[in-house]
Amino acid sequence: YIGAGAVTAGGIISLIRSAPTIWHGLRAGLADFSPRASNSGSHSAPRTERDLSMKIVAGGIILLLTIISLVPTLQMNLVGAVLILIFGFLFVTVSSRLCGEIGSSSNPVSGMTVATLLFTSLIFLLVGWTTPPYYVTALTVGAIVCIAASNGGGTSQDLKTGFLVGATPKYQQIAIAIGALASALLMGPILLALNQNSTVYVPASQVAAGLKTDPTKLAETEKLSGRQARADQKSYRVWHKIDATGGPEGRYLVDESGAAIWFVDPGINGTFTKLPDGTEVRKYDAPKAKLMSYIIKGILDRKLPWALVLFGVMISVVLELCGISSLAFAVGVYLPISSSAPIFVGGLVRWLVDLGMRKRLQGRNLTETQLAAESDKSPGVLMASGYIAGGAIAGIIIALVAGVYDKVDARITDWATTKNKFFNGPNADLLSLIPFAILVVLLYLAARQQDMKPAART
Repeated sequence: YIGAGAVTAGGIISLIRSAPTIWHGLRAGLADFSPRASNSGSHSAPRTERDLSMKIVAGGIILLLTIISLVPTLQMNLVGAVLILIFGFLFVTVSSRLCGEIGSSSNPVSGMTVATLLFTSLIFLLVGWTTPPYYVTALTVGAIVCIAASNGGGTSQDLKTGFLVGATPKYQQIAIAIGALASALLMGPILLALNQNSTVYVPASQVAAGLKTDPTKLAETEKLSGRQARADQKSYRVWHKIDATGGPEGRYLVDESGAAIWFVDPGINGTFTKLPDGTEVRKYDAPKAKLMSYIIKGILDRKLPWALVLFGVMISVVLELCGISSLAFAVGVYLPISSSAPIFVGGLVRWLVDLGMRKRLQGRNLTETQLAAESDKSPGVLMASGYIAGGAIAGIIIALVAGVYDKVDARITDWATTKNKFFNGPNADLLSLIPFAILVVLLYLAARQQDMKPAART
């Protein structure tokens, strides 16, 4: 909760700083609707300045909001659609500006998402929408604004690069829209598969003995899926327990009498790592998702510890008064140290590389902006990006093997447990630092290629 307050304050501060850009963008966008405005998409404009018309953008927004409102799973209503439109416009502007001028590493998507959820939940609380369906509505608003801000930053980077190479913005924007749609259609099923394949159905007696509910209020039914479905083909009623009375909150499968039979532990942010037969299951941590759920439930249930939230706000304010970027610090407040430590190591590598670059270029009297531009040209930036993409692809492959080819994964896990000293054993954590150190050294050497070249003879 301290992290939530700090991130929200950091995002709001960033939004206030971007107010002139937001106003400028609003005026430029509305100018397309003026009869006297020049049509940037016409053939009279230079090819490199032809954008999609704002009329097409407005039509796309209306179409998108209509589709969102018609999907029953999202629990969307008119107020939520309006909030998506307002927050989406504001935060996409912030994201575009920061990514276009500074880079994606400075894009405060987390802060903007937290701020969206905070304000949305407060509005719902004021109008009395505090029942569980509105949890989903608030989450939908925050998720769509988060995706919009992320895409806004990526689009800004793409258009910036396209300008440098002489591309046509209009066709770039069409390609970006197609790419975003393709990504959504591909990544959605992958994420659902990862979550489902690592879901553990725990006997309810292990988490809460004698737990029951009124089955007449439960309309949704579900069967077990994955490996455990082979042993139980029955259909159960789904009970979404939203409080901790009598047992942990979560999703339960109950029989016709209302007795809880299975506790559904999800693959993402789940806690049970073994099936009832003892088979190991990989779980996926999503600390930011937990943070978002804390905000929604805390506000709508009127149980948010405001003292901790305001304490986080004060931390961000103090950091800003000291001239330190509060958002980066705030993100580190709620991320686990296991996620922050590798990022810190990467920052040290970048710092060491920049030290060598500054020594090499000290005679050229470059400004800080020019030095930063030279640093961004380093081969290490490209290699670090490859690490990120490669790690993500490898993680997806490993997860799919674990879920789809469970027998193959079990054999690999058994072999690694008994034979691979880097995977298991008393010194596994220490030994695992060896390949990590190799990756760090390779990154450093790749980034220092320019500095290590012999000076040219004159």
